[in-house]
Order: sequence, then C-alpha cells, then structure tokens
Amino acid sequence: MPMRILGHRGASADFPENTLQAFLGAADQGADGVELDVMVCGSGEVVVCHDERLDRLSGLPWEVATTPWRKLKRVDVGSRLGFPPARIPLLSDVFEALPERLVVNVELKCEAVDDRGLTERVGRYLSDAKLGHRVFVSSFNPLCLVRLARRFPELRRGFLIDPDKAWVPQAWLWLPVCAPTSVHPSAQACTSERVNAWHARGWEVATWTVDDVTEARRLRALGVDWLITNRPGPLKAELGALAPAFH
Repeated sequence: MPMRILGHRGASADFPENTLQAFLGAADQGADGVELDVMVCGSGEVVVCHDERLDRLSGLPWEVATTPWRKLKRVDVGSRLGFPPARIPLLSDVFEALPERLVVNVELKCEAVDDRGLTERVGRYLSDAKLGHRVFVSSFNPLCLVRLARRFPELRRGFLIDPDKAWVPQAWLWLPVCAPTSVHPSAQACTSERVNAWHARGWEVATWTVDDVTEARRLRALGVDWLITNRPGPLKAELGALAPAFH
C-alpha cells in the first residue's frame, strides 16, 4: 500500500499545534490522518497537549498534570506561537470535530511508571466510543502499552523508539512485547534493512517528523507505511497523489 500522511500535532506548520484548528487544517489539506499527544490534567480529563508545562505554548508556568481543566480550557496556546488565539482541546473534542475518514495516532505522553490513569482513561474512551477502527495508540513508554494490552487488547498499539536511548532493547526487546501493530522510529533511524525486517515480522512503520520532500521520497522508497509531518498538504502535493485514507 502507498505511504500515507499523518499531520504531526495536526498541520502544525500552519496552525497552532495540537489544537482543533491544526487537526481540521490537516483534514482540509488532504492528510490521511493526524498524530496527537494526550495527558491527564489536574482534574482528571484527558487533554491534547505535548508539553508537561505551558511555558513554551502560552508563557504560563503551569504544569498540565496539576492544573484543572476549568483553567486549562481558557489558556491561549496560539498567540505565543505566532498564530491567532487557540485553545487546548479534550481528546473527545478532537474525535467529535474530525471527519470519520481520518486515522488518528494517539500518543500517550508519560515518562513515569505511574501514568496517573492515562492509559485506562484513553483506552476506555476509545473502546466505549467504538473508535478502534480508526485509531492506533503509541507511546515511548512501553509500560503504558503493556497496560493497554491487558485492559483493551482490541486497540492497535505502536511503540515509539527514542533515538536518545539504546537501540537494541527498544527495537528488539520492548517492541515485540508491547506493540503488535506498528513501530515508530525517527526518520534517521529508518534503513532498508530495518524497514524490511520490521515488515517481515508484521509491523507497519510510522516515522517522524519529516518535512523535507527529498527525505520523504527516500522513506517512501524504503516502504515506510506512515509519514508524520508538520506540513501534510504541501508535502503530499510535492510527493504526488497518495492513497486514500485508511478505513
């Protein structure tokens, strides 16, 4: 199957990242899906945000994990990035807003052993809303994926490989244990030998974060299945027509 395009935090080159504007923008640009980050806020809701603190996004020194939703939902996370004002959405807001044709890669943002209920909350929402057909859940934290497998085995899981950590334990120890669906290496980590080996074992390959068309063409030639980019529309146009969205 031809390589498919996911908007990294939405179409984040053109809209404030991880906002409804960015996700709808990716849909308008013809992306096959979006990638987004989720964590649990101070009052227990699953919010879509990448950073543990809001300094970069809003200039506020607030930690998402300790800030209640009633305060987070009023924070402007667009202006400081050079865009019009925008708000942090809930995970449920994204699925309610996005066209059903789009695939959604939900990344669990958690570096600790204790995920504060993140995996349970995300898994329950995706299962109760019957969204598994259009979702795969990924994480750098293998423990989150193991928890997901135990509680919600029907959900597809992908393991993110951290380029700053040892390769072998991640790619050949944790990956087979926690992620039967896909492997998510950085673009620099993708070689012909690795992509072929992953495919031979049944994994799809989703690589990040690629904005350069020359690099995108190299990865397409290797057989990469999913390309995660900040600029889905322009990159897709530069690559030429690709496959329709996954159903």
